[in-house]
Amino acid sequence: MRLDKYLKVSRLIKRRTVANEACDGGHVTVNGRPAKASYDVKVGDVLAITLGQRTLKVEVVAVEDNVKKDAAAAMYKEIVE
Repeated sequence: MRLDKYLKVSRLIKRRTVANEACDGGHVTVNGRPAKASYDVKVGDVLAITLGQRTLKVEVVAVEDNVKKDAAAAMYKEIVE
């Protein structure tokens, strides 16, 4: 699944266009490297999303096309540093 779609489906970012712009702007890294919106997300990838002053770091646990709002948080595990 594309990175921008994963960010939207998992509800990490509210809209896909915003997710696409965040990727293009270099605000999203995958495994420590800046990633394009077209990056193919795999289970085990570590995503770091920087929005404003806050950086959210998560590990991909599941990749699914359609997820209900309640189950969206189960698609990733937050990494606390």
